[in-house]
Amino acid sequence: MIEADTLFTGGCLVTMNDQREVLDRGAVAVSGGRIVAVGEAAALADQVRAAKVIDCTDQIILPGLVDVHAHAGHGLIKSIGMHNGNRWEEICGEVYTQASDTAFWYAEARLAALERLRFGVSTGVSLLGGGDTIMRTDDPAYATAHCEGVMSVGTRSVVAVGPTRAPHPIDYAHYKGGSRTTYPVRFEQQFETCQHIFEAWHGKADDTIRIAMLYPVLRDEHERDMAPEDYAAACAQSQAVRQFAKDNSAVFTQDGHWRGSVRRADELGLLGPQSLLSHCIDLHEDEIALIAETDTKVAHNPSANASIMGRCPAIEMMAQGATVALGSDATAPDRSADMFRHMQQAMHYHRRHFQDADVLPIGKTLEMCTIGGARALGMEADIGSLEVGKRADVITVDLRRAHLFPPNMPLHRLVCFANGNDVSNVMVGGAMVLEDGRATQVHEDEILADAARQCAVMLERIGGGQADMALPDDFWGREATPA
Repeated sequence: MIEADTLFTGGCLVTMNDQREVLDRGAVAVSGGRIVAVGEAAALADQVRAAKVIDCTDQIILPGLVDVHAHAGHGLIKSIGMHNGNRWEEICGEVYTQASDTAFWYAEARLAALERLRFGVSTGVSLLGGGDTIMRTDDPAYATAHCEGVMSVGTRSVVAVGPTRAPHPIDYAHYKGGSRTTYPVRFEQQFETCQHIFEAWHGKADDTIRIAMLYPVLRDEHERDMAPEDYAAACAQSQAVRQFAKDNSAVFTQDGHWRGSVRRADELGLLGPQSLLSHCIDLHEDEIALIAETDTKVAHNPSANASIMGRCPAIEMMAQGATVALGSDATAPDRSADMFRHMQQAMHYHRRHFQDADVLPIGKTLEMCTIGGARALGMEADIGSLEVGKRADVITVDLRRAHLFPPNMPLHRLVCFANGNDVSNVMVGGAMVLEDGRATQVHEDEILADAARQCAVMLERIGGGQADMALPDDFWGREATPA
């Protein structure tokens, strides 16, 4: 007899193991934070004695979803300024360097983690800042606030930290006792901060917190437009950050590959199995081959603005053997952390391009935010599938919803029709952190109230933001088509 803490039983079990095994009435037993048995519900009923049994009749049991690209900080800014050209990104830059304190980062981390939790995202990457270059790494306190916020909710976070792109110094501001002090920050200070964050947090809280290293992407326009000495410094800095990640077996990530940047990353020695490149739009044929040959991982964000500006050749990369996983790029400025939405968007995105409804099969899409997402983060030995010995990251999706009926073809309904609000239970590392649709470790109303409070403080610091939140003149439609 197997002694277990928890037994999920009676639901359609989607294992995502190597055989992609699906059991119509399956069960998963958990003990000590690990999966100890997987099989038919009837068989495990005789083999497992569990302290808690969760009846999953009319539900799907599957691994926790993995979101390989999002931004910490964005959750309190969301759509503010999105209609005014580059204003939304300007706000992010101002807030992350001049108008945020540790209370902001703690409140945002809790809000974003709660959103992920309710959507069944048990593991997510969060870049500690926004745009492709503005990181809040002038002081370790901000990353600490983020990590503590995520820990309180109970999800996993891979926190990506790194310096801003050269040239330096960059002006930052911090708050103490209600007063603001502005000071210049150089690359060396940011790099030391990142190393401190790594040493303090990587692998902590039973490995629910990991630290990834980041350096902003260097594209054709940077080599063309930057002063030669600044461009040379940026190249050297990117190599130093990448080397630190390599030496410490950590993920190295970059946000916004485009315009020859993969070629340049290869020349700088930035590619490889531990490298995760986001967006990757309009790649050249040789760049697709480079990604596959070096086993570099790709974070595909089909709902992001970058995927409107150019196309990510995810299908072509996967055809050459590359690992391409799904990211939400959340929460900014018009998209959430709902990975069901992004799975559906991914299928339509590539099918429209090829004008072929069979492109990107449903099961492959699910793989991209389960075992594929885990593989992109180097975590496939621990998460991403429901197999004996792996960490118990388990979610259930309630199929007794009008949009998910009638009760047939559950995998099709899961990927094509479900949304994050259909998630009923979430277990992370053996801990039930969402039960019957409600968070168990935090009071949701307190998180929402604190988020509203810190957003108001942030808006006051940047001058109120009323114009940035007003409906634009063309909100209800255009009189003419775009040029």
